Amino acid sequence: MIFIDKLRQGSNLKNEILSGLTVALALVPEAVAFSLMAHVSPLIGLYSAFIIGLITAVLGGRPGMISGATGAIAVVIVGLVTRHGVEFLFAAVILMGIIQILVGVLKLGKFIRLVPHPVMFGFVNGLAIVIFMAQLDQFKIVDELGNKSWMGGMPLLIMLGFVGLTMLIIHFLPKLTKAIPAALTAILVVSGIILGLGIETKTVGDIAKISGGLPEFHLPMIDITWENFMIILPYSLIMAAVGLIESLLTLTVIDEMTETRGRGNKESIAQGTANLVCGFFSGMGGCAMIGQSVINVSSGGRKRLSGIIAAIGLLLIVLFGSSLIERVPMAALVGLMFMVSIGTFEWASLKIFRKVPITDVLVMIVVAGVTVIFHNLAVAVGIGVVISALAYAWQNAKRITARSHIHEDGAKHYEIVGPLFFGSVTGFSELFDVMNDPEDVIIDFKESRVADHSAIEALNKLTERYAKQGKKVHLHYLSKDCEQLLENASDLIDVNFYKDTYYRVADNKLG
Repeated sequence: MIFIDKLRQGSNLKNEILSGLTVALALVPEAVAFSLMAHVSPLIGLYSAFIIGLITAVLGGRPGMISGATGAIAVVIVGLVTRHGVEFLFAAVILMGIIQILVGVLKLGKFIRLVPHPVMFGFVNGLAIVIFMAQLDQFKIVDELGNKSWMGGMPLLIMLGFVGLTMLIIHFLPKLTKAIPAALTAILVVSGIILGLGIETKTVGDIAKISGGLPEFHLPMIDITWENFMIILPYSLIMAAVGLIESLLTLTVIDEMTETRGRGNKESIAQGTANLVCGFFSGMGGCAMIGQSVINVSSGGRKRLSGIIAAIGLLLIVLFGSSLIERVPMAALVGLMFMVSIGTFEWASLKIFRKVPITDVLVMIVVAGVTVIFHNLAVAVGIGVVISALAYAWQNAKRITARSHIHEDGAKHYEIVGPLFFGSVTGFSELFDVMNDPEDVIIDFKESRVADHSAIEALNKLTERYAKQGKKVHLHYLSKDCEQLLENASDLIDVNFYKDTYYRVADNKLG
């Protein structure tokens, strides 16, 4: 009872339940589609969505977020399944979970803060496009030979008509009433019209049969050898990285939508636990789903209850409601996902193209492009972060300056402004007049910072230049975290340890 009370605390029970049911319905075609993409049975995707969704809803660091089998993971594992078989996949998912748990335990989730805003824009926009493009397959038909071709004639018009009707209901119903979720209403109305009038159109059952029993415990049937471990390790690392990146960025997106703050490290542990369990129940692994999370939050799901209802609802569909769900027209679900795509896309990012640096625009376009083309979020975000970091380094490399004056004791003071790191060492070296400076030179780092080994080398070379002229260098106001870097510095470097500035780093209180 205490657990139930916590789930209900501060939430609208009706909205949580209806939102969870809406998500459960929307999870079915996606889980099936991602399973087929990964060349595994649709039930594997459905079981994965149930297990991951339930565990992360209970243990995750962000109430209201939905997790399950995802396309980002499916793209990674397809090579492993086709080359080595599904048993290797189960083992890789287990290892993936262990890696993600370690990331959470070691509190590395905070590094998601290093992802620049343009990268997040590109990530969200790329995912919105991927969600949209994934629905286009539903406008194709398969002939007896297995060849796909685009719909035409009346079937296409029927499909487009009901997709449009679904989108109109989802868009306009909230303007009239928010008593019931628009997405669920749209699915029920469109399904009722099609079934009531006996209109022939593609249904969930045309994609795959989804009936099954409870997921069963299963140990991966592979030999525990170093060779097999090295086969699954690269896949597990990529899956873990992709899963955490998508999960933590989704967490950030939902944080902004709800104006609250999630716990990244706790979410990492929850995702890892979910995937670890998933691997032992013949699952394909997964992560947070931005599309379904947006559906949940937009439908009123704010607490853990909606995610729990979604997971349990999905399992009940597989166990008892498969015959009904298989009759749900794909037009309704495609319309729903189109609206998710539209809602996910950051339209505001298009308005700021002329207001932000060209580098930020380039980052947004590249991240979105890589996400769409390769469906690899880890690579897309990595490229975006690298471009942003290089641009930042270049800008800061040009900003290092110095104010100089002669003190009454005859020593010359250089007050350095800007960070000293690999990008700024050349400019730093050009700030000093070694030949004409007095015998004592004081370099003040109150407004600067020695950041890396390149900076140390620059300081050593500078002291050597002064030493050749019989002059001595003193370094003042070095921060505590710079002292370790200067351990191997020349004996000629005189560090003032009594006036150091102490720099704090981000804590783990919200980990």
